[in-house]
Order: sequence, then structure tokens, then C-alpha cells
Amino acid sequence: MTHWFHRNPLKATAPVSFNYYGVITGPAASKICSDLRSSRARLLELFTDLSCNPEMMKSAADSYFSLLQGFINSLDESTQESKLRYIQNFKWTDTLQGQVPSAQQDAVFELISMGFNVALWYTKYASRLAGKENITEDEAKEVHRSLKIAAGIFKHLKESHIAKLITPAEKGRDLEARLLEAYIIQCQAEAQEVTIARAIELKHAPGLIAALAYETANFYQKAGKLMILFYFYRWEPGTRTWVFH
Repeated sequence: MTHWFHRNPLKATAPVSFNYYGVITGPAASKICSDLRSSRARLLELFTDLSCNPEMMKSAADSYFSLLQGFINSLDESTQESKLRYIQNFKWTDTLQGQVPSAQQDAVFELISMGFNVALWYTKYASRLAGKENITEDEAKEVHRSLKIAAGIFKHLKESHIAKLITPAEKGRDLEARLLEAYIIQCQAEAQEVTIARAIELKHAPGLIAALAYETANFYQKAGKLMILFYFYRWEPGTRTWVFH
């Protein structure tokens, strides 16, 4: 289910209770923590719900992220961070690293990781629509729109939040800047494939279609070059061979 119709798996995460007995007191604070717990669970459920649409995803994501901001930004609107930022440990797997999780005690890490999954969901939604037979013009536009949203989310995470992490992401992890850039370019390339398909359907000039195809191929090559940087050969003395990692 986590793969759906798209090649990149969703990130998995450990449950978070948001129970802080003795630290957060009062009914209002308890209500916020309860809402955080339920909104996080709801968002995670929607990632694998085939009936979920972009409106449902946006509503659930907005609900959770608006509450999570209280763990990141100070409520007095100062430039200082919230005192709750480092109170909770979060665990997430990476899309290219199997099921070995990364963990950070940082609400910004949670914000970026969950946002990454939201972006992945939009790519999967687009792929599911694109895989239908006899796709309509409106559905093609929805595919294009979803891929643009995904690219925008990846770009926002890369430019506005990655630098705020106290512990920088390891090379090859989802939150490493070059990998995020590769995802951005992949979304741009796939969105342009929709444009090419539409141009062919409308019988546009072959020269225009060829130019679009050439530009799209360059997108994929650029993303591919970024991905090559994540892998390397290492000498394994025990086997006396070079092993690809």
C-alpha cells in the first residue's frame, strides 16, 4: 500500500503520544496535546487512504502543522524558538535507506519529515490519476497541479527549514539538500510529461513537442546526476571486493 502506483515509498514513523505529564499543565494545554495526537494520526491515515483527495490532504496537513507550530515558534511572535521544540523525540525512515529510521529530538525535524510525506502523497496521487485509462482533460490538469504542489513543498522545505535543523541530515537521507533538489527536479520533469502528452493529443507542431521532450530529458539527467552523488564503492577487506553502497 505504501508504494501505490509510484516508485518512491512513503516514509514510516513511530507513534507519538504528546503526553507531557508534569511539564504541560491545565486543560487548554492538554487539549492542544490531544489535538496534536489525533491530527497527526489522521494525517498518517490519509497517506494510505485511496479515497483521499487533495482537499482532504490539505485540510489534514494544515490542521496538524498549525498545531505543531506551537512547538517550534514562540507564542509571543518573537524571533526566539519555542521552549517545547526539543521536548519530543521523532523517528522517521528514509525513502532510499530501507526501514532503518533516523531520529531527532526536534519539532523542526518532524515538520520537515511530515511535510516530505505530504509532498510524496501528491506525487502518488498524480501517478494514480495518470495511470487511468482515457484520462480526461480535467484529470490531466489535476495531475499537473499535484506535481507542481509537490515540487513547491519540497522546495519550501529545502529553502526555509533544512537550515534550521540542529543536527544536519546525513548524506543520502531524505532531508539532505541534494536529495530534496533531486525530488524537486523529478516533479518538474513528470509535470512536463503531462504537457508533452497534451501537446501530442492536440497535434501541436513536432518541433515544439521535440523541444519539450528534450527539456524533460535534461530534467531527468540532472536529477540522475544528483542521485549518483549519494552512492559510492567501498573496499570490503573481508570479501576482498569493492562493494556498491
